[in-house]
Amino acid sequence: MKAKRIVFTLAVCICGAVVCFAQDAYMGTWKLNEAKSKLAPGAPKNETVVYEAAGDSVKVTIDGTDNSGKPTHNEWTGKFDGKDYPVTGDPVSDSRSLTKIDDRTLGFNVKKAGKTTATGRIVVAADGKSRTVTINGTDPSGKKVSSTAVYEKQ
Repeated sequence: MKAKRIVFTLAVCICGAVVCFAQDAYMGTWKLNEAKSKLAPGAPKNETVVYEAAGDSVKVTIDGTDNSGKPTHNEWTGKFDGKDYPVTGDPVSDSRSLTKIDDRTLGFNVKKAGKTTATGRIVVAADGKSRTVTINGTDPSGKKVSSTAVYEKQ
């Protein structure tokens, strides 16, 4: 009986470590490397992105500047399960969904009033020191836009 408990405890610890390790690729503070990025002209810049645990969810806090240079701040708390979760502080979106594709890749959808306005991927480099965000969508005037932003882990 004691051996079964030990095996069960080890199995739980290993599973927990795998889950934590998988999320660790995204966790932390990421700073935009504008020189390595290809941002759409006039697009807002997400200069700092922070991923942190929030219970059994992930909280993502984004600080940057809009196309006129004014500071922006928005927050999203949810899971990497493909479901829509609300965004606060972003005038061009009210919900986002993130889907885990593999240990280093997330797919995402951005919505406003239930309509998808942008889609993309977030890929963390194998060494965990950078991540690349590609996004395709439409701006508030309906113009198609695409950007590639490179972030470095702090």
